Amino acid sequence: MRARTRRLYTFGIAALLVLGAAVLAFFALRENANLFYTPEVLAENGLPQPGREVKVGGWVEPGTLTYADDGATMQFTVIDNSPSTITVRFTGVAPDLFREGQGVVATGSFDQAGTFTARQLLAKHDENYQPRELKPLEAGG
Repeated sequence: MRARTRRLYTFGIAALLVLGAAVLAFFALRENANLFYTPEVLAENGLPQPGREVKVGGWVEPGTLTYADDGATMQFTVIDNSPSTITVRFTGVAPDLFREGQGVVATGSFDQAGTFTARQLLAKHDENYQPRELKPLEAGG
C-alpha cells in the first residue's frame, strides 16, 4: 500500500471517529438539557402531558400568593413578559428567597385542569442580591 493511500485511510478513520464522538455528545447533552418553560412558551406550544415532570419559570406575580387552611400549601401565579400566566400550587417549605415579585423555577407536573403542582421550588435573584445581614444600614434607621 502506498503512503498516500495509507494517509487517506487514516484521515478517513479519524474523521469518522470525530464525527461519531460529536454525534454521541450531541445526543447526550440534548437528553440532559435542563430547561424550564415560561408562560409565553406554554401558551404558544400548549401544556405538556398531564403527569409529565417539567420545570416552569418566571416571576411570582405580586398579590397572588395565598395559603390554604393547613398553612403548608401555597398557590401563586407565575408571569413573564407576556399576558400568559401559570397557576402553581406547592406544599412544603419555600426557599428563603421566595417572595412575590421575585424569580422562581418550579419542578413538578400539570394536572388535567392546567394547574401546575410543584414538588420543588427554586428562588432566583438578580445579580445585585445581598443577604439581609450584609445590607448596609439605611440612613436614619
